[in-house]
Amino acid sequence: MKVRLLSQDSKRLVSTLGLLSFLLAVIAAAPALAAQAEGKAQPVAASTARVVDLNTASAEELTTVPGIGPTLAQRIVEFREKEGPFRRVEDLMKVKGIGEKSFQKLRQHVKVDVKG
Repeated sequence: MKVRLLSQDSKRLVSTLGLLSFLLAVIAAAPALAAQAEGKAQPVAASTARVVDLNTASAEELTTVPGIGPTLAQRIVEFREKEGPFRRVEDLMKVKGIGEKSFQKLRQHVKVDVKG
């Protein structure tokens, strides 16, 4: 069995190609790394989602909010029907199943338009 060793030129070529691959990967990742270092969030699909009004949204519309499933959406509608319109977004925590932690995740996706 013959073993071929790489020539000095071949070794340089392999090293150069490896270095170039690494540099290309670093350059491709640079914008995301820079944003992370500056504390800026990269755009995500959730940030483009529309904001739902707690006082006018149907149960079906409420399920479009990340974190609200059919059961919770129905509880929100029933709460609104029983207690009257929400006066502020924070009133959402009065609905069974929504605590402080859940509310913090939902808050950017909901609003309350008070008419009167």
